[in-house]
Formats: sequence, C-alpha cells, structure tokens
Amino acid sequence: MNYLVEHAMSLYVYCTDFLINLANIMNISYYEVNFFVFCLLYPMLLLGSIAFYIVQKRRLRNIKNKTLVTALGTIELLENGK
Repeated sequence: MNYLVEHAMSLYVYCTDFLINLANIMNISYYEVNFFVFCLLYPMLLLGSIAFYIVQKRRLRNIKNKTLVTALGTIELLENGK
C-alpha cells in the first residue's frame, strides 16, 4: 500500500511541476493555468467524449438497422446490390 501512496505522490508532484512550468512559459500564474486545465479544458473534453460516444452509438445502431444517416438525409442500404 505504501508503494501506491509513493507513486501517487510522485505523480502529483510531477503534474504540479508541469503546471508551474507551463505557467512560467506562458507568463501567467499557476492558478490561471490550473483554472484553464480543470475548469475549462477538462469539462470540454468530458462533454466532447460523451457527445462522441452518443454519435458513435447512433451510427452503430443505424448500421445494425441497415440505415445510413448522412447530412443530406437517410439512405436505406440494400443487401447484395438489390
């Protein structure tokens, strides 16, 4: 268990150091970088991945139903070129 705690602490230190260095490179404060990452970037990625999942799930369902939904409308797929 101590092994996991040590690795978690080293990961935390690495991430904090990365954000501090990023703040220094961008000439802004650590708190501003922290805000951009955890209040803007992370929620956008989370919502984007949920939207991507929903779109892919609909596409898979449409393929299973042999219907192709495009930007121009719905196309029924024919079996064996009929």
